[in-house]
Amino acid sequence: MRAVQLTAFGNPVDGVKYVDIPEPDAPGPNEVLIGVEFSPIDPSDLLLALGIYALHPALPTVIGNEGVGRVLAVGPGVESVKVGDRVLTPLSSFAWRERMVISANGLFALPPDADPQQLAMLAINPPTAALLLSEYVTLKPGEWVVQNAANSGVGRWVIAFAKTRGLKTVNIVRRPELVAELEAIGGDVVVVDASDVSERIKAAVGQAELRLALDGVSGPATGVLAATLSPRGTLVSFAAMSLSPMSISPLDVIFKPLTMRGFYMGHPEFAAKLAPAAAQAAKMLASGRLHIPVAATYPLSAIKEAVAHAQRGGKILLDVAGSSI
Repeated sequence: MRAVQLTAFGNPVDGVKYVDIPEPDAPGPNEVLIGVEFSPIDPSDLLLALGIYALHPALPTVIGNEGVGRVLAVGPGVESVKVGDRVLTPLSSFAWRERMVISANGLFALPPDADPQQLAMLAINPPTAALLLSEYVTLKPGEWVVQNAANSGVGRWVIAFAKTRGLKTVNIVRRPELVAELEAIGGDVVVVDASDVSERIKAAVGQAELRLALDGVSGPATGVLAATLSPRGTLVSFAAMSLSPMSISPLDVIFKPLTMRGFYMGHPEFAAKLAPAAAQAAKMLASGRLHIPVAATYPLSAIKEAVAHAQRGGKILLDVAGSSI
């Protein structure tokens, strides 16, 4: 069957290879066989290919941290799902392959009428957004949270989950044309990054406190959030899109003082909270409350072009089921 393997760490375009690999065995007790439909190219996939992610598997290996597929067969004892159900692939189960056998633990049937491309992006960004809003600062309805990378998948889900909890969001973007788009999906304040962005944010929220900031960019963008936070606020780093070290004024940390935290969904304390967040997000998708823009889809055979596109920006999906057509 067709798959994509990582053959060397370094430049992701050079390291990925379109290959034929053996079919999986039949599912055993408490296992299911799924046919993968779509899988995104996530920042975590690129970091893994670079060799700087938390996971460092032996090579060559299939990669792909999330995806969606149909149950093709079930092993003895499986009761949570049945043949024909659409399910998420477990995190880091390496989904860039046509078929895979996985444990049935934690699997649940996704809404049958939801867009499978949207469902393919449920396992990482929505739980990340939900936990960022709940695990570090106890926010009450009406309070504010500020984030950069607001146009990212996590950023859009932060806006969506914030709305369900009665929270207000300040959203920093890089392009003016995104302002109206994010306002339309519920962003309360959307500002374009510039040298005076912290002052404009403070003017927009007035006397309200900003106790939580979410950083998906790093570099100088971290310092912008720190300057925006209220005294004794908390800044949570969950990604590093710029791949640059954080740049932050020590005066903000010393005199406010601020708390700096890091989020990684692979930490064991979050394990039991991921599936409920993904299930809630699936219902939100099915109701039409959110749609994540997809820049392009590629077959597995075009993996190098797909990875290059993902490095330039935009959400890229691999059409795994269509790769054999």
